[in-house]
Amino acid sequence: VLPSPEGHEPSVSITEIRQYLRAHDIPFHDGYSCLHTPSLFTGGHADQTPPAAAGAPYTLFIDKTTGSFLCTATLAEGTWQDFQANVELRHRGIPAASSEEMEEDVRQACEDARCIWDRALPLWELLDEEETNKTKAMFGISLVTNATLKRFGVRYLRTAKSLVFPWFSPRNATLKGVKLVRVEKKGDTVAYVEETLPRFDSYHNLFGLPLIGSRDTELVLTGWELDALALHQAVGVASLALPRGATCLPPTLLPYLEQFKRITLWLGEDLRSWEAAKLFARKLSLKRCSLVRPGNLQPRPLEALNQGLNFTKILHAALPASHKSIISFRQLREEVFGELVNTEQVAGIKWMRFPELNKLLKGHRRGELTVFTGPTGSGKTTFISEYALDLCMQGVCTLWGSFEINNVRLAKIMLTQFAERRLEDQLELYDEWADRFEDLPLYFMTFHGQQNIKPVIDTMQHAVYMYDITHVVVDNLQFMMGHDRMSVDR
Repeated sequence: VLPSPEGHEPSVSITEIRQYLRAHDIPFHDGYSCLHTPSLFTGGHADQTPPAAAGAPYTLFIDKTTGSFLCTATLAEGTWQDFQANVELRHRGIPAASSEEMEEDVRQACEDARCIWDRALPLWELLDEEETNKTKAMFGISLVTNATLKRFGVRYLRTAKSLVFPWFSPRNATLKGVKLVRVEKKGDTVAYVEETLPRFDSYHNLFGLPLIGSRDTELVLTGWELDALALHQAVGVASLALPRGATCLPPTLLPYLEQFKRITLWLGEDLRSWEAAKLFARKLSLKRCSLVRPGNLQPRPLEALNQGLNFTKILHAALPASHKSIISFRQLREEVFGELVNTEQVAGIKWMRFPELNKLLKGHRRGELTVFTGPTGSGKTTFISEYALDLCMQGVCTLWGSFEINNVRLAKIMLTQFAERRLEDQLELYDEWADRFEDLPLYFMTFHGQQNIKPVIDTMQHAVYMYDITHVVVDNLQFMMGHDRMSVDR
């Protein structure tokens, strides 16, 4: 749930951040997404400000958009207000608190992850070569060598028939979590089902990060762990996989990407991956990003490996994320061709529960506004909640602004629609369905009733940056704006 402005930390501009650092004699330099400073949490005496240590490494990163900070040396993190408080404490001779507090549920998840990791076997150490080959074939990684699997530490959990990908702490290489991937076949289609410990909202693993060297300046960012394996094996480039694929690039990961002067985003093989790549490039700084456009000759990296395609050629053909203000058709022709070839994908994400709606709207597309109208009590909210839930279940990051009914009631409606059963009659199933519902990329604003438009827009912009929101629902405009302002404040 996104807090209302009354509960928000005050926003801060990059100018204010720079002025504060200069006023307190804290050296810094500009990065792509963050400002880099010496850490408050490493070395030195309590009465010594960070710059006093000569040649201190710049291991503290301050997000230029939000002011949030992360120290990569100690994993201390917090808001801009937390940073200011620690600076003040330091000036008073009180050392900054750098302990990495862990919530109980996250701690338990780490213990569970350790148990799974200990039970899982390295793929190359299964009973016999036949079992290894069958397992690799099941996941479509027959061409991925055992040496590559060993380098990335991939294991296999027999009881769950799942590949296990580790999340090691960048600080001390201890295991922080795991991702399990299993295969589900539905007819001729193969689906990969993922599960993480800890849960998705706390799982911030840039898979492959321990293998990145301090001198690496070029990176290929992928949306899937198996793609990172394929890239490394095929061309030996530094490659990382995002924890939630093309769904989200959490800002907390940006400091770990600051060292790279060039980042190529190769997220997948569909139009959604392409749109996500353009969105993520804006977070990472357009000037250093290139994008691999999906196509028949440029599928996702694992598929490219299986087809024997030329990775070097594909990477060299990556398009720069930033363009001059004026472009020619030559620069657009590939995108135009892509839209002609992928007409179904261009039409948007189809609704699974409303096939008739697909005939009217074709699908959900970014950057478009859809208005639903109807008299009071006609079921607008009930319909829109399932309409949005349908997309959210397909990975569309959704932000709800319910100005008419409160979030508890809305969440109850959506949970019932999600479970497709009356949970009040089956309370023993509540936790099971609530756990599944909690994993959806769904967020709620806490506004209610008539509101000033500016804080609502500010909250939406914050959500887009933090959670990569691509679908915003406002229910409804009349309640948000108030009856007396509808005619003048559009």
